Amino acid sequence: MSLNNPPNTPTFDQQEIDRFAAIADEWWDPTGKFKPLHQIAPARLGFFREQICRHFERDMADPEALKGLSLIDIGCGGGLVAEPLAKQGASVTAIDPAENNIKAALLHAEQQKVAIDYRACRVEQVVDTGETFDVVCCLEVVEHVPNVADFVALVAQLVKPGGLLILSTINRTNKSFALAIVGAEYIMRWLPKGTHQWSRFVMPQELQTCVTKAGLMPRETSGLVYSPWRNSWHISTDCDVNYFLTASR
Repeated sequence: MSLNNPPNTPTFDQQEIDRFAAIADEWWDPTGKFKPLHQIAPARLGFFREQICRHFERDMADPEALKGLSLIDIGCGGGLVAEPLAKQGASVTAIDPAENNIKAALLHAEQQKVAIDYRACRVEQVVDTGETFDVVCCLEVVEHVPNVADFVALVAQLVKPGGLLILSTINRTNKSFALAIVGAEYIMRWLPKGTHQWSRFVMPQELQTCVTKAGLMPRETSGLVYSPWRNSWHISTDCDVNYFLTASR
């Protein structure tokens, strides 16, 4: 399944795709342009594991706690989330509309001998196949699409009955403008300038509404917060900037 320069739609912005495709060879460099994603990985992956194990009543202490669960990572980039989840036993499908990202992800997975069904495609194409999954992850994607409601409605169709949806994005607040754009892009230079548009950030209540209209039940909203004195990220009740929303069918 592949993608060849489709026109922009309410759920797809070619300029956003091109921005990340241009730096696809840096996905697995912990000191490169995707350094922030490597920094948040421990907290983020710990949150996923806790949410999935709790929802499906799995043993957190089991190294293969996700075995037997089907999972799709939408907007997978270079595979920074897909690989660790596959190593925990999940049967992982991972999609991204940028073919350069999928090539980078495939190469790394082959080197690590991790089996993942990588596809260069859009979420619409997976919906058209009729496939559904126990767990649907869509991380740092919704703030890059033109119409969040339309996009979430598509993503929700991939969640099996009894399944779990995990979304992460950035809140639209003055604090997020100061930290996620001015701080991260212009002062700390954690991200390339222009990575985010503040107008596309999504408030938790807006995302909850989209999820509910898509036929799912919002379960929990949790923040992801940076501690400068520890130089690390942790899960928090503070959702002013980065946050997760989980929902179930």
